[in-house]
Amino acid sequence: MRTACPDLTQGALTVHPVPPCHAPLRAGLHELATPTKPALLHVPTRLPFRPVPLLVACHEAGGAPGDMLSLLRAEAERRKVLLLAPHADQVTWDAVGEGHFGDDAAGLQYAMAAVFGHFPVDRDRIAITGFSEGASYALGLGLANGNLFTRVLAHSPGHIPPGCRTGRPTIFVSHGRRDTTLPVTRTSRRIVPALEDAGYHVDYIEHDLGHLVPDDIVSTSAELLG
Repeated sequence: MRTACPDLTQGALTVHPVPPCHAPLRAGLHELATPTKPALLHVPTRLPFRPVPLLVACHEAGGAPGDMLSLLRAEAERRKVLLLAPHADQVTWDAVGEGHFGDDAAGLQYAMAAVFGHFPVDRDRIAITGFSEGASYALGLGLANGNLFTRVLAHSPGHIPPGCRTGRPTIFVSHGRRDTTLPVTRTSRRIVPALEDAGYHVDYIEHDLGHLVPDDIVSTSAELLG
């Protein structure tokens, strides 16, 4: 059942694409200040003169934005996708560790507003992704903001944090059969059927490795950005 999100504690973001009011940032890496920890933004070279896709990438517990940039920057560059990597304020993301959204969601909202202030973003190609507990967070925020995020790409998620659900984003999930950190039998093999039962379209891939994201899975999921 999809209901309106009442507030930020349920994952409701109020940010949305707007005509940019500032000059575009140059190609390369930028640090964006937020009320919590800074986010990192990778701007590809030679962006086209039209609205561009945006991919928000959430790191694993104990990780950092640079981890997601290392994983995704090559595909973002090849496909000319703005890559925004926020930073959890604590060891893991608010809704994963505390059971409700809060400072991390507010910080992401602040960073996304900064991106929208500099770039025309294609509202039909705004996606959120993550690895491990970052994938769990991406699922929670993506489902809560399905009218903002059109795609959710979750690599080795552990669960879906509680929150409201709006819109109908398409979902991609990958998981390793040899994952001993978040075993697939207790995670994605339960998450995916539950999402499908709730009416979401889910593309699901299992690979033969452990708790990681193989390069071919990164490429396959990136194709969904269009």
